[in-house]
Amino acid sequence: MTSPTSQAPARRPTAADGFVVVDKPQGWTSHDVVGRMRRLAGTRKVGHAGTLDPMATGVLVLGIGRATKLLTYVVGADKDYDATIRLGVATTTDDAEGTVAAVAGPDAVGHVERAALDAAVADLTGDILQVPTSVSAIKVDGKRAYARVRAGEEVALKARPVTVSRFEVLDVRTTTAVVPDGDLGDTYVDAPDAAAPDAGDAGDRARPGIAPTAADPGDGPTREVPVVDVDVRVTVSSGTYVRALARDLGTALGTGGHLTALRRTRVGGYALAGARTLEELEAQADADGTLATLPLADAARGTFPVRELDEAEVRALGYGQWVEPTGRADVVAALSPSGTLVALLEDTKRRGEALAKPVLVLAPAP
Repeated sequence: MTSPTSQAPARRPTAADGFVVVDKPQGWTSHDVVGRMRRLAGTRKVGHAGTLDPMATGVLVLGIGRATKLLTYVVGADKDYDATIRLGVATTTDDAEGTVAAVAGPDAVGHVERAALDAAVADLTGDILQVPTSVSAIKVDGKRAYARVRAGEEVALKARPVTVSRFEVLDVRTTTAVVPDGDLGDTYVDAPDAAAPDAGDAGDRARPGIAPTAADPGDGPTREVPVVDVDVRVTVSSGTYVRALARDLGTALGTGGHLTALRRTRVGGYALAGARTLEELEAQADADGTLATLPLADAARGTFPVRELDEAEVRALGYGQWVEPTGRADVVAALSPSGTLVALLEDTKRRGEALAKPVLVLAPAP
């Protein structure tokens, strides 16, 4: 409660309905960014189109006001990432935020040849089945996988079909990493014989050339180990985990692997060039008095194919009526002659007749 002599901070004017494309900083959760945007936009009606992990940076698309209704379509768009994969060390989370789980044997990293790397990358390109990282937000019996892992449960997620339409190696560097100094009695096992009945699940035993380690760096003695850092650029479908690509690349090469850097450079029609930092957004809102947003019609153009309406169709859609079909299999943004986003349309049939029905009306009739 404020005292009679103090004043609460003035509430900002509510921003116009639309999108804001943020260049998310490292160390922030997506929810942190939403919280900051609620303050800047002067409204609690803010959502985002796809989580970025705290260690990741780059494009995070936010919806303000009625634009939150469009976010579900942006979530399903394909995405571009620049990433660095470290071969030679595996972690519990498949990225740099997890604890060290395994370190490659003395010779494994040195035996990674470019031809083998390229072949492993090619095997992870295209339509593939991917097992999500165990600390993902996927729900298992109603509870997030990461929450089960934090509670000490073992989580086994099913493989899901995803598409990796581009997996390009940009640079390969040999360097070193500091890891916990494991038990000197660690052994480096051979690959289990796939034909042997007791081979078991490969995920339940050591990988070829990998030994378990003792603890996190800082919890005890540490050592430097050779690693290979691979800079990559990927384009993936919605639901693909770049961390899992790092893990699977390391597994394929017998070294283990994890993600050390991740920057999202595009989500659907929204690229990094059009993103603004939180500092830039705050400075703009302070200078102009209101946070600037990408208007609904422009947001729709970046997400959907567009159909131009005539006035009769605008009136019909305003009352929720169906109109002539768009001729497309996907959802279409319907714009009025003045450029206002009226509705989202989807072709279907009614009593055998092809028509476009409004799946979302944003300009209802008065």
